[in-house]
Amino acid sequence: MDTTDTKITFDQQGVCDHCHLFDQNILPHWHTDERGRAELSAHIEKIKQEGKGKDFDCIMGMSGGADSSYMLHLVVKEFGLRPLVFHVDGGWNSQIAVNNIKVMIDKLGLDLYTEVINWEEMKDFQLTYFKSGLSSIDAPQDHAFISTLYNFANKHGIKTILNGGNYSTECVRNPLEWLYHGTDMAQIRDLRRQFGTIKLKTYPFSSVLRHKFYLRYIKRVKVFKPLNFMPYIKADAMKFLEQEYGWQPYPQKHFESRFTKFFEGYWLPKKFGYDTRKVQYSSLILTHQMTREEALEKLSKPAISEDEARQDFEYIATKLGISVDELQGYMDAPNKTYRDYKNQEKLFVLGAKVMKFLGLERNIKR
Repeated sequence: MDTTDTKITFDQQGVCDHCHLFDQNILPHWHTDERGRAELSAHIEKIKQEGKGKDFDCIMGMSGGADSSYMLHLVVKEFGLRPLVFHVDGGWNSQIAVNNIKVMIDKLGLDLYTEVINWEEMKDFQLTYFKSGLSSIDAPQDHAFISTLYNFANKHGIKTILNGGNYSTECVRNPLEWLYHGTDMAQIRDLRRQFGTIKLKTYPFSSVLRHKFYLRYIKRVKVFKPLNFMPYIKADAMKFLEQEYGWQPYPQKHFESRFTKFFEGYWLPKKFGYDTRKVQYSSLILTHQMTREEALEKLSKPAISEDEARQDFEYIATKLGISVDELQGYMDAPNKTYRDYKNQEKLFVLGAKVMKFLGLERNIKR
Protein backbone atom coordinates (compact mmCIF):
# COMPACT_ATOMS: atom_id res chain seq x y z
CA MET A 1 0.00 0.00 0.00
CA ASP A 2 1.14 3.54 -0.76
CA THR A 3 -0.11 7.10 -0.76
CA THR A 4 -2.74 6.42 -3.40
CA ASP A 5 -4.55 5.72 -0.11
CA THR A 6 -4.47 9.37 0.89
CA LYS A 7 -5.22 8.54 4.53
CA ILE A 8 -2.35 6.11 4.95
CA THR A 9 0.05 6.84 7.81
CA PHE A 10 3.55 5.52 8.52
CA ASP A 11 5.47 5.18 11.77
CA GLN A 12 9.14 6.08 12.20
CA GLN A 13 10.18 2.68 10.84
CA GLY A 14 8.09 3.17 7.71
CA VAL A 15 5.40 0.65 8.72
CA CYS A 16 1.92 1.70 7.64
CA ASP A 17 -1.31 1.71 9.62
CA HIS A 18 -2.73 -1.16 7.54
CA CYS A 19 0.00 -3.40 8.97
CA HIS A 20 -0.47 -2.09 12.50
CA LEU A 21 -4.23 -2.70 12.31
CA PHE A 22 -3.56 -6.28 11.24
CA ASP A 23 -1.15 -6.83 14.15
CA GLN A 24 -3.41 -5.17 16.72
CA ASN A 25 -6.97 -5.97 15.63
CA ILE A 26 -6.85 -9.21 13.66
CA LEU A 27 -3.88 -11.36 14.58
CA PRO A 28 -4.66 -11.68 18.33
CA HIS A 29 -8.23 -12.81 17.61
CA TRP A 30 -7.60 -15.00 14.56
CA HIS A 31 -7.35 -18.65 15.57
CA THR A 32 -6.67 -21.26 12.87
CA ASP A 33 -5.36 -23.95 15.24
CA GLU A 34 -7.26 -26.40 17.44
CA ARG A 35 -9.06 -23.53 19.12
CA GLY A 36 -10.35 -22.36 15.76
CA ARG A 37 -11.39 -25.89 14.82
CA ALA A 38 -13.35 -26.19 18.08
CA GLU A 39 -15.12 -22.88 17.43
CA LEU A 40 -15.85 -23.96 13.87
CA SER A 41 -17.31 -27.29 15.01
CA ALA A 42 -19.58 -25.50 17.48
CA HIS A 43 -20.83 -23.15 14.75
CA ILE A 44 -21.44 -26.01 12.33
CA GLU A 45 -23.40 -27.97 14.92
CA LYS A 46 -25.58 -24.94 15.66
CA ILE A 47 -26.28 -24.45 11.95
CA LYS A 48 -27.32 -28.11 11.65
CA GLN A 49 -29.63 -27.82 14.65
CA GLU A 50 -31.30 -24.69 13.25
CA GLY A 51 -31.74 -26.43 9.90
CA LYS A 52 -33.45 -29.56 11.20
CA GLY A 53 -36.66 -30.30 9.33
CA LYS A 54 -35.83 -27.81 6.57
CA ASP A 55 -34.70 -28.44 3.01
CA PHE A 56 -31.53 -26.42 3.65
CA ASP A 57 -29.64 -25.48 6.78
CA CYS A 58 -27.74 -22.55 5.25
CA ILE A 59 -27.41 -20.47 2.11
CA MET A 60 -24.28 -19.41 0.29
CA GLY A 61 -23.61 -17.20 -2.68
CA MET A 62 -21.60 -18.80 -5.47
CA SER A 63 -19.57 -16.59 -7.80
CA GLY A 64 -17.23 -19.20 -9.21
CA GLY A 65 -14.27 -17.54 -7.50
CA ALA A 66 -11.68 -19.47 -5.50
CA ASP A 67 -12.92 -18.54 -2.03
CA SER A 68 -16.57 -19.44 -2.56
CA SER A 69 -15.68 -22.58 -4.55
CA TYR A 70 -13.32 -23.92 -1.91
CA MET A 71 -15.77 -23.07 0.86
CA LEU A 72 -18.52 -24.96 -0.95
CA HIS A 73 -16.30 -28.05 -1.11
CA LEU A 74 -15.57 -27.80 2.61
CA VAL A 75 -19.10 -27.26 3.86
CA VAL A 76 -20.46 -30.19 1.83
CA LYS A 77 -17.63 -32.72 1.97
CA GLU A 78 -16.09 -32.01 5.37
CA PHE A 79 -18.84 -30.37 7.42
CA GLY A 80 -21.88 -32.21 6.07
CA LEU A 81 -24.00 -29.09 5.66
CA ARG A 82 -26.90 -28.82 3.23
CA PRO A 83 -26.43 -25.41 1.58
CA LEU A 84 -28.83 -23.73 -0.76
CA VAL A 85 -26.34 -22.62 -3.39
CA PHE A 86 -27.36 -19.28 -4.79
CA HIS A 87 -26.02 -17.31 -7.73
CA VAL A 88 -26.95 -13.76 -8.69
CA ASP A 89 -26.55 -13.12 -12.41
CA GLY A 90 -25.96 -9.43 -13.00
CA GLY A 91 -25.31 -9.96 -16.70
CA TRP A 92 -21.51 -10.00 -16.62
CA ASN A 93 -20.46 -13.59 -15.91
CA SER A 94 -17.29 -14.69 -17.65
CA GLN A 95 -17.28 -18.08 -19.37
CA ILE A 96 -14.73 -19.32 -16.82
CA ALA A 97 -17.10 -18.38 -13.99
CA VAL A 98 -19.99 -20.21 -15.63
CA ASN A 99 -17.81 -23.30 -16.05
CA ASN A 100 -16.46 -23.15 -12.50
CA ILE A 101 -19.92 -22.95 -10.99
CA LYS A 102 -21.12 -25.84 -13.14
CA VAL A 103 -18.25 -28.21 -12.33
CA MET A 104 -18.60 -27.57 -8.59
CA ILE A 105 -22.37 -28.03 -8.56
CA ASP A 106 -22.33 -31.11 -10.78
CA LYS A 107 -19.59 -32.97 -8.93
CA LEU A 108 -21.07 -32.20 -5.51
CA GLY A 109 -24.56 -33.24 -6.68
CA LEU A 110 -26.20 -29.95 -5.71
CA ASP A 111 -28.90 -27.77 -7.18
CA LEU A 112 -28.13 -24.17 -8.14
CA TYR A 113 -30.66 -21.39 -7.65
CA THR A 114 -30.03 -18.41 -9.91
CA GLU A 115 -31.57 -14.96 -9.59
CA VAL A 116 -31.26 -12.95 -12.80
CA ILE A 117 -31.26 -9.18 -12.36
CA ASN A 118 -33.36 -7.27 -14.90
CA TRP A 119 -30.78 -6.29 -17.49
CA GLU A 120 -32.33 -2.97 -18.55
CA GLU A 121 -32.40 -1.86 -14.92
CA MET A 122 -28.87 -3.06 -14.21
CA LYS A 123 -27.60 -1.34 -17.34
CA ASP A 124 -29.22 1.98 -16.44
CA PHE A 125 -27.96 1.74 -12.85
CA GLN A 126 -24.38 1.11 -14.01
CA LEU A 127 -24.55 3.99 -16.48
CA THR A 128 -25.73 6.15 -13.58
CA TYR A 129 -22.40 5.52 -11.87
CA PHE A 130 -20.39 6.14 -15.04
CA LYS A 131 -22.12 9.50 -15.44
CA SER A 132 -21.52 10.41 -11.80
CA GLY A 133 -17.72 10.40 -12.12
CA LEU A 134 -17.39 8.23 -9.01
CA SER A 135 -14.83 5.48 -8.68
CA SER A 136 -17.30 2.91 -7.30
CA ILE A 137 -18.91 1.96 -10.62
CA ASP A 138 -19.20 -1.68 -9.54
CA ALA A 139 -21.63 -0.77 -6.74
CA PRO A 140 -24.75 -1.83 -8.72
CA GLN A 141 -23.46 -5.41 -8.99
CA ASP A 142 -22.27 -5.56 -5.37
CA HIS A 143 -25.52 -4.14 -4.04
CA ALA A 144 -27.60 -6.63 -6.01
CA PHE A 145 -25.52 -9.58 -4.79
CA ILE A 146 -25.79 -8.61 -1.12
CA SER A 147 -29.46 -7.65 -1.03
CA THR A 148 -30.67 -10.62 -3.09
CA LEU A 149 -28.87 -13.08 -0.83
CA TYR A 150 -30.27 -11.55 2.35
CA ASN A 151 -33.77 -11.28 0.88
CA PHE A 152 -33.77 -14.92 -0.22
CA ALA A 153 -32.49 -16.16 3.14
CA ASN A 154 -35.16 -14.18 4.97
CA LYS A 155 -37.93 -15.28 2.62
CA HIS A 156 -37.12 -18.97 3.07
CA GLY A 157 -36.42 -18.86 6.80
CA ILE A 158 -32.71 -19.71 6.45
CA LYS A 159 -30.81 -18.28 9.41
CA THR A 160 -27.20 -18.64 8.22
CA ILE A 161 -25.52 -17.08 5.20
CA LEU A 162 -22.13 -18.66 4.52
CA ASN A 163 -19.58 -16.17 3.24
CA GLY A 164 -16.21 -16.93 1.66
CA GLY A 165 -14.67 -13.72 3.01
CA ASN A 166 -11.56 -14.34 5.06
CA TYR A 167 -8.67 -12.66 6.84
CA SER A 168 -6.14 -14.81 5.01
CA THR A 169 -6.62 -13.01 1.69
CA GLU A 170 -8.65 -9.94 2.71
CA CYS A 171 -7.14 -8.60 5.93
CA VAL A 172 -6.36 -5.29 4.21
CA ARG A 173 -9.40 -3.35 3.07
CA ASN A 174 -9.84 -1.08 0.08
CA PRO A 175 -9.69 2.57 1.17
CA LEU A 176 -13.09 4.23 1.33
CA GLU A 177 -12.16 6.78 -1.33
CA TRP A 178 -11.44 3.89 -3.72
CA LEU A 179 -14.59 1.86 -3.13
CA TYR A 180 -17.34 3.63 -1.23
CA HIS A 181 -20.19 1.83 0.51
CA GLY A 182 -22.47 0.36 -2.14
CA THR A 183 -25.46 0.30 0.22
CA ASP A 184 -25.62 4.03 0.98
CA MET A 185 -29.23 4.59 -0.06
CA ALA A 186 -29.03 8.37 0.36
CA GLN A 187 -26.27 8.46 -2.22
CA ILE A 188 -27.98 5.99 -4.51
CA ARG A 189 -31.19 8.05 -4.49
CA ASP A 190 -29.22 11.22 -5.24
CA LEU A 191 -27.38 9.58 -8.13
CA ARG A 192 -30.54 8.08 -9.56
CA ARG A 193 -32.31 11.45 -9.38
CA GLN A 194 -29.51 13.16 -11.27
CA PHE A 195 -28.42 10.52 -13.77
CA GLY A 196 -30.96 7.67 -13.95
CA THR A 197 -33.26 7.43 -16.96
CA ILE A 198 -35.72 4.67 -15.99
CA LYS A 199 -37.41 3.48 -12.82
CA LEU A 200 -35.80 0.48 -11.17
CA LYS A 201 -38.98 -1.46 -10.46
CA THR A 202 -37.49 -4.88 -9.74
CA TYR A 203 -33.88 -4.14 -8.76
CA PRO A 204 -33.32 -5.57 -5.24
CA PHE A 205 -32.43 -2.56 -3.09
CA SER A 206 -31.59 -3.01 0.58
CA SER A 207 -30.43 -0.30 2.97
CA VAL A 208 -27.51 -0.93 5.28
CA LEU A 209 -29.84 -0.69 8.29
CA ARG A 210 -32.06 -3.38 6.81
CA HIS A 211 -29.44 -6.05 6.22
CA LYS A 212 -26.91 -5.04 8.89
CA PHE A 213 -29.42 -4.49 11.70
CA TYR A 214 -33.00 -5.57 10.97
CA LEU A 215 -32.26 -8.87 9.19
CA ARG A 216 -29.28 -9.72 11.39
CA TYR A 217 -30.59 -8.82 14.83
CA ILE A 218 -34.37 -8.84 14.51
CA LYS A 219 -34.84 -11.65 11.98
CA ARG A 220 -31.66 -13.41 13.19
CA VAL A 221 -30.18 -13.95 9.71
CA LYS A 222 -26.45 -14.15 10.43
CA VAL A 223 -23.34 -14.27 8.28
CA PHE A 224 -20.72 -16.93 9.03
CA LYS A 225 -17.22 -17.11 7.49
CA PRO A 226 -15.83 -20.66 7.89
CA LEU A 227 -12.49 -19.91 6.24
CA ASN A 228 -11.52 -17.71 9.19
CA PHE A 229 -11.34 -20.74 11.51
CA MET A 230 -8.77 -22.81 9.64
CA PRO A 231 -5.51 -22.40 7.75
CA TYR A 232 -6.38 -21.10 4.29
CA ILE A 233 -3.63 -20.81 1.70
CA LYS A 234 -5.21 -19.58 -1.51
CA ALA A 235 -2.66 -21.07 -3.91
CA ASP A 236 -3.11 -24.51 -2.32
CA ALA A 237 -6.89 -24.19 -2.45
CA MET A 238 -6.82 -23.28 -6.14
CA LYS A 239 -4.52 -26.18 -6.95
CA PHE A 240 -6.84 -28.54 -5.08
CA LEU A 241 -9.91 -27.22 -6.93
CA GLU A 242 -8.17 -27.67 -10.28
CA GLN A 243 -7.21 -31.27 -9.53
CA GLU A 244 -10.43 -32.33 -7.81
CA TYR A 245 -13.08 -30.50 -9.84
CA GLY A 246 -11.52 -29.24 -13.07
CA TRP A 247 -11.96 -25.70 -11.74
CA GLN A 248 -10.13 -23.00 -13.72
CA PRO A 249 -8.11 -20.16 -12.14
CA TYR A 250 -8.59 -16.47 -12.93
CA PRO A 251 -5.81 -14.01 -13.76
CA GLN A 252 -6.78 -11.92 -10.72
CA LYS A 253 -9.14 -11.89 -7.75
CA HIS A 254 -12.70 -10.79 -8.72
CA PHE A 255 -12.12 -11.40 -12.43
CA GLU A 256 -15.00 -13.91 -12.54
CA SER A 257 -17.14 -10.92 -13.60
CA ARG A 258 -16.23 -9.36 -16.94
CA PHE A 259 -17.36 -5.97 -15.68
CA THR A 260 -15.34 -6.22 -12.46
CA LYS A 261 -12.31 -7.32 -14.49
CA PHE A 262 -12.63 -4.18 -16.63
CA PHE A 263 -13.33 -2.02 -13.59
CA GLU A 264 -10.50 -3.22 -11.32
CA GLY A 265 -8.03 -4.12 -14.05
CA TYR A 266 -8.34 -1.01 -16.21
CA TRP A 267 -10.90 1.69 -15.32
CA LEU A 268 -9.93 2.19 -11.67
CA PRO A 269 -6.13 2.38 -12.15
CA LYS A 270 -6.33 4.28 -15.46
CA LYS A 271 -8.87 6.93 -14.44
CA PHE A 272 -8.26 7.23 -10.69
CA GLY A 273 -4.82 5.74 -10.07
CA TYR A 274 -6.23 3.10 -7.71
CA ASP A 275 -4.84 -0.42 -8.14
CA THR A 276 -6.76 -2.96 -6.05
CA ARG A 277 -3.89 -5.42 -6.46
CA LYS A 278 -2.05 -3.37 -3.84
CA VAL A 279 -4.75 -4.27 -1.33
CA GLN A 280 -4.91 -7.92 -2.41
CA TYR A 281 -1.14 -8.41 -2.40
CA SER A 282 -0.76 -6.57 0.92
CA SER A 283 -3.12 -9.10 2.49
CA LEU A 284 -1.12 -12.00 1.06
CA ILE A 285 2.15 -10.46 2.28
CA LEU A 286 0.84 -10.04 5.82
CA THR A 287 -0.34 -13.65 5.89
CA HIS A 288 2.96 -14.92 4.42
CA GLN A 289 1.55 -16.10 1.09
CA MET A 290 3.55 -13.65 -1.03
CA THR A 291 6.76 -11.68 -0.60
CA ARG A 292 6.95 -7.93 -1.00
CA GLU A 293 9.39 -8.43 -3.87
CA GLU A 294 6.95 -10.73 -5.70
CA ALA A 295 4.18 -8.17 -5.23
CA LEU A 296 6.26 -5.29 -6.53
CA GLU A 297 7.26 -7.35 -9.57
CA LYS A 298 3.62 -8.05 -10.40
CA LEU A 299 2.64 -4.41 -9.81
CA SER A 300 5.33 -3.27 -12.26
CA LYS A 301 3.09 -4.59 -15.03
CA PRO A 302 -0.51 -3.58 -15.75
CA ALA A 303 -3.22 -6.03 -14.71
CA ILE A 304 -4.58 -5.98 -18.26
CA SER A 305 -2.56 -5.48 -21.44
CA GLU A 306 -3.35 -2.56 -23.73
CA ASP A 307 -4.78 -4.88 -26.39
CA GLU A 308 -7.00 -6.66 -23.89
CA ALA A 309 -8.08 -3.36 -22.37
CA ARG A 310 -9.06 -2.04 -25.80
CA GLN A 311 -11.16 -5.15 -26.46
CA ASP A 312 -12.79 -4.92 -23.02
CA PHE A 313 -13.49 -1.22 -23.57
CA GLU A 314 -15.40 -1.99 -26.76
CA TYR A 315 -17.20 -4.93 -25.17
CA ILE A 316 -18.36 -2.90 -22.16
CA ALA A 317 -19.59 -0.03 -24.33
CA THR A 318 -21.48 -2.35 -26.68
CA LYS A 319 -23.12 -4.30 -23.87
CA LEU A 320 -24.19 -1.09 -22.13
CA GLY A 321 -25.70 0.13 -25.40
CA ILE A 322 -23.45 3.18 -25.78
CA SER A 323 -20.69 4.15 -28.19
CA VAL A 324 -17.00 3.80 -27.44
CA ASP A 325 -16.78 7.60 -27.69
CA GLU A 326 -19.43 8.01 -25.00
CA LEU A 327 -17.62 5.62 -22.68
CA GLN A 328 -14.37 7.46 -23.40
CA GLY A 329 -16.17 10.67 -22.48
CA TYR A 330 -16.94 9.25 -19.04
CA MET A 331 -13.29 8.23 -18.73
CA ASP A 332 -12.13 11.77 -19.56
CA ALA A 333 -14.71 13.55 -17.39
CA PRO A 334 -13.62 15.07 -14.03
CA ASN A 335 -13.28 12.57 -11.19
CA LYS A 336 -15.68 12.89 -8.28
CA THR A 337 -15.72 11.45 -4.77
CA TYR A 338 -18.60 10.20 -2.66
CA ARG A 339 -18.50 13.52 -0.77
CA ASP A 340 -19.67 15.31 -3.94
CA TYR A 341 -23.08 13.71 -3.49
CA LYS A 342 -25.48 13.16 -0.62
CA ASN A 343 -24.25 10.37 1.61
CA GLN A 344 -24.68 8.60 4.94
CA GLU A 345 -21.00 8.42 5.82
CA LYS A 346 -21.66 9.41 9.45
CA LEU A 347 -24.08 6.50 9.82
CA PHE A 348 -21.51 4.05 8.43
CA VAL A 349 -18.79 5.43 10.72
CA LEU A 350 -21.04 5.05 13.74
CA GLY A 351 -21.99 1.52 12.69
CA ALA A 352 -18.33 0.58 12.22
CA LYS A 353 -17.47 1.84 15.70
CA VAL A 354 -20.29 -0.19 17.22
CA MET A 355 -19.29 -3.32 15.27
CA LYS A 356 -15.67 -2.92 16.36
CA PHE A 357 -16.68 -2.37 20.01
CA LEU A 358 -18.81 -5.52 19.95
CA GLY A 359 -15.98 -7.50 18.33
CA LEU A 360 -18.07 -8.20 15.23
CA GLU A 361 -15.63 -6.52 12.83
CA ARG A 362 -11.86 -6.43 13.08
CA ASN A 363 -10.28 -5.12 9.90
CA ILE A 364 -11.75 -1.63 9.93
CA LYS A 365 -9.58 1.10 8.46
CA ARG A 366 -11.74 2.59 5.76
